[in-house]
Amino acid sequence: MRNQTREERSPGSRKRPALLWLLLPYVLFLGVLPLVNRVTPTVLGLPFLFFWVLLATLATPLSVWLARRGDRARGRA
Repeated sequence: MRNQTREERSPGSRKRPALLWLLLPYVLFLGVLPLVNRVTPTVLGLPFLFFWVLLATLATPLSVWLARRGDRARGRA
């Protein structure tokens, strides 16, 4: 079997590191949740857990945009 060049590979076989941005919401919502489950420190008048969920919700579209931007840039190259 001969080695495949970049052009001969199927589109699904290439590595796409920009898609790692999509792990950010998962980590913020589920991975760190036991660590931020606090009520006593308040941020902007909100309990810390509520502030954390709000922050993670606002970070989700940003991470999707970064993943899309990185993946499109890789597709053009």
